[in-house]
Amino acid sequence: MSTSSQLERFGNHLLIGISATHLNDDDKRLLSTVKPIGIVFYGKNFQAGRHYEVWLQTFKELSAQIRLYAERDAMFMTLDHEGGRVHRPPFPITRFPEAYLASSHAREVAVCAAIELKSMGINVSWAPDADIYSNPNNPIIGTRAFGTTPDSATLGALSYLDGLRSEGIIGCAKHFPGHGDTSTDSHLELPVLHLTKEELQTRELLPFQALIGAKVPMVMTAHILFPKIDANVPATLSKTILTGILREELGFEGVIVSDDLDMKAVADMYAKPGTVTQTFNAGCDLLMVSRNLPSSSIERTIAIAQDFADSINNGSLDEEIVESAKIRVDKLLAMTGQYEAHLLDKEILRRHAELVIDCAFTNQ
Repeated sequence: MSTSSQLERFGNHLLIGISATHLNDDDKRLLSTVKPIGIVFYGKNFQAGRHYEVWLQTFKELSAQIRLYAERDAMFMTLDHEGGRVHRPPFPITRFPEAYLASSHAREVAVCAAIELKSMGINVSWAPDADIYSNPNNPIIGTRAFGTTPDSATLGALSYLDGLRSEGIIGCAKHFPGHGDTSTDSHLELPVLHLTKEELQTRELLPFQALIGAKVPMVMTAHILFPKIDANVPATLSKTILTGILREELGFEGVIVSDDLDMKAVADMYAKPGTVTQTFNAGCDLLMVSRNLPSSSIERTIAIAQDFADSINNGSLDEEIVESAKIRVDKLLAMTGQYEAHLLDKEILRRHAELVIDCAFTNQ
């Protein structure tokens, strides 16, 4: 198979970010070369400060152009949309409170969020957060979690997943096997957690186990090193954690997606040949590259794709592993709605705004 065909083949396992509110030449080249199966949208992809009908139409045109250059009708059009500080679209899309404050209304909030996501043409929400707010000094999770205990975190995450599902939005449990007890930010460095597997089983894994029981379709990895479980690589690259614990022990059969490979916890690792093979061998089906690093040029993303192509061609990456991953991804894509952006009625948005107030007046 030619190199160009192998690069496109990698696109079946790739989610990328786009530069701005319109495609630039690099975006067009990357979409045409790799043909990614999904997009991760950020605030930079929305025209802040413009009227609703203007920014939504621009975003709708951006989505159409992405599909055109990727030559795909069906794609994962995804957004990190937890609420609180994790909110990308402009007004009047409702800024719901963070999970911890919305936990008593988790299902209702998820239903409303899903309605708004569909109205933008989004079909995957990177939620619910299945982490536990166990470390008050955690700089990255904290109140993004639904609760401070396994029970409260589980209840909120299950309710939120059910709300997304009821409106046709794909949800994703994150960050496996648990990011709540870290004291460093994986966007900036590689966190280390000295927990044993037995300790994880009594706390961190419980929300994930419940979500797997509820047939959550996707699980996102954590860029965290667990030396007492796998001393060599972070969870995203660990076969012990992703295949051994997530697939074999917890019985997860859906799609495993990496957290962003541009995060500094792992970014340097993906400049080295063979890392993509490690990621597939660990159990990942989809790889996310946000292109948000200052150093994240189009060449970096293509180099990651080239690492895949080289690994297939030299036999270091097993064809059966790639094919199994593709089957899981294709199965999920087939059940993922493809939505067209449209303006929401003012009355719908007014009711959603009232729910924000209800969340603010409800005790945990």
